[in-house]
Amino acid sequence: MCAVRHYLAAMRPKQFIKNLFVFAGIIFSGNLFNIPMLLKVTGSFVVFCLISGAVYLVNDIVDLDKDRNHPKKKSRPLAAGLISIRGSAAAAAMISAGSLALAFALSPALGVISAAYLGLMFLYSFYLKSIIILDVFTIALGFVLRVVAGTEVIRVYLSPWAVMCTFFLALFLALGKRRNEKIVLGDNANNHRASLESYSMALIDQLISIVTTSTIVSYFLYTFKTGQELISIITVPFVLFGLFRYLYLVYSENSGGSPEEIVISDRPLQITALLWTATSLVVHYL
Repeated sequence: MCAVRHYLAAMRPKQFIKNLFVFAGIIFSGNLFNIPMLLKVTGSFVVFCLISGAVYLVNDIVDLDKDRNHPKKKSRPLAAGLISIRGSAAAAAMISAGSLALAFALSPALGVISAAYLGLMFLYSFYLKSIIILDVFTIALGFVLRVVAGTEVIRVYLSPWAVMCTFFLALFLALGKRRNEKIVLGDNANNHRASLESYSMALIDQLISIVTTSTIVSYFLYTFKTGQELISIITVPFVLFGLFRYLYLVYSENSGGSPEEIVISDRPLQITALLWTATSLVVHYL
């Protein structure tokens, strides 16, 4: 049982919060209380949690030597010697196969998207994460695939603006993480992630500025394209505050290295997320 606990920890369950993006389609299409649809999307959430866990196991195998020299990642189960490389590889293979089988059982479209996501993330672990710009683009595409999966499994319309907003928001989070890595790792940043050698702080800051603006504009356009009424913009202030609060944490508190931990631990962000959720439900359901 102890070994199982370590393997579960290696799958990074805190990161599963990212997979909540699969619920975007059912929420904004007005079908949240459609039980059959909700069950399908919940199944999609489980699929992506399993797939992402398998990807993290493979990623830890690839980055084993680097993680052992990282101030925080050295405590991960594989880097700390609590689990083996062979065991991690076997677990990743079984979880990947099981999650894809579940995905195809729920929907052929979900199965194809899940397989594409799995392949993309494995490609990222072995190669793409070492290429500047392309590394953060791959992460952002992974978030888009989550949203697409959640809509395709229940066959509802997906606004192009929702896709763009998701893409820009994911870029925003990924660039904030790169900035934190540059600061925390200092001169050892290049040894941990090859792409960090090409990133400069000035470039990262410029890119963050661009994607922040793009996220705001695309979300604003999305609210009008879906709502068409003045009430649809009441969620915009919460999005603005959330982005500004996150920027404050990245630049003033040197956070950003773990977006999911920020969301879990920062009370103002939690309150903002709850208010945004409540107002979004009012707009789409009342």
